[in-house]
Amino acid sequence: MLTIRFARVGRKNRAQFRIVLQEHTAAPGGRHVAMLGNYDPHQKKVVLKADKIKEWISKGAQVSDSVYNLLLREKIVEGKKRAIKMKKVAAKESPAAENETEEAKSQQVPKEETVKEEKKTE
Repeated sequence: MLTIRFARVGRKNRAQFRIVLQEHTAAPGGRHVAMLGNYDPHQKKVVLKADKIKEWISKGAQVSDSVYNLLLREKIVEGKKRAIKMKKVAAKESPAAENETEEAKSQQVPKEETVKEEKKTE
């Protein structure tokens, strides 16, 4: 299955994207079938080959969510904006931190036991 998606180019902290048509299993920066445009998010500059994009979509190429929203904004396709799903990065605790919390729990003595011990000593 072919996909129209972004391929990142440009230098560090200055991203630019090519809009490419490639096999959905290929890496985004890898080999592509056709280059359909480019996008510079810093200057908000978009260059698209609208006729080629429409042709490939009519042939059954799928469009990524981000590219689809860009095509909507440029009025190449019609429809509703798609929600872009960002993966949440879960904060992992280090094993040392887990051991510290377990030791702290084991060192805490329940209040009820200390009260009983005081009564016995009297």
